Amino acid sequence: MLKTSLLLVVVFSSVTIAAEKPATENKRFKLSVSQISTQSTAVANGDTELQRDSLLLNAGMNIPLNRQWSLGLRGGYDRLDYDWRQITLNGANNVSSLFGATGQSWDHIDRYRASVSLNYRMDKHWAFFLAPQIQYAYADTASASNAQSYGVVASAMYAFDSGNMIGFGVAYLNDIDEVRTVPYLAMRWQINEHWTLANPFQAGFSGPAGLELSYQFNPDWNIGLGSARRTERFLIEDDDTAVETNEWVGYIRGGWLATPALSVNLYAGYYFNGELEVTRQAALEMDNQGAAALDIEFKF
Repeated sequence: MLKTSLLLVVVFSSVTIAAEKPATENKRFKLSVSQISTQSTAVANGDTELQRDSLLLNAGMNIPLNRQWSLGLRGGYDRLDYDWRQITLNGANNVSSLFGATGQSWDHIDRYRASVSLNYRMDKHWAFFLAPQIQYAYADTASASNAQSYGVVASAMYAFDSGNMIGFGVAYLNDIDEVRTVPYLAMRWQINEHWTLANPFQAGFSGPAGLELSYQFNPDWNIGLGSARRTERFLIEDDDTAVETNEWVGYIRGGWLATPALSVNLYAGYYFNGELEVTRQAALEMDNQGAAALDIEFKF
């Protein structure tokens, strides 16, 4: 059964899963909350079922320094709840792989994130972006002191005379017990007065930026269809034992610009081709599952 405990409050956050809203791009500060809930999914060939809820809270601000330079500050906290069900002794090796050496399951993950971005507009065509970032992600079976990750995201964008922008970026991430480099396509392309192709996500520890095709009915209402690959990595034991989930998500989004400062987005999504991997263990497949999400953002 799809569990959708959607929160209807506004707290400190920058956009995490919402598409960009051009009508409020001149706002410097962003506050928002996102709640994501998934169906139960089978892990380890059906020996274990997992249902997840995620609450994502962020804050962001942009500080213009002059006509060419600007500084961005972002921070956030995520609470990821894991509900394990029907854990059996059939295939004990799979269960042991899931829960590490102690065999103790985790119930939730705390994740803290912060980044500073430097933006440089060289001329009317070229813009460059550099963002060092840090993250702490750990389960209730581990401690924050051993759960640090850091990295940097960089991109170069070219703006055409039409205002459309396309570019290339790369994220270098020194994550928990793993270093990886993630390239991504950065773009915002206004196809016509109604259709836009753009990135719906921020590139970083959670993966590349993805792509979304959106349709603007009028200044207040729009819909979008998008997909991206999502990654979550967190510490479960203080001996550098970490869990990583990798999965693709496709979604349809409905967006409402309630006021020039307040926007609401509802999502119906589907996670597929998912894997859950524990450090030094073989990856375990996760069955496909449906999901629902709500994102509320306030800009001022």
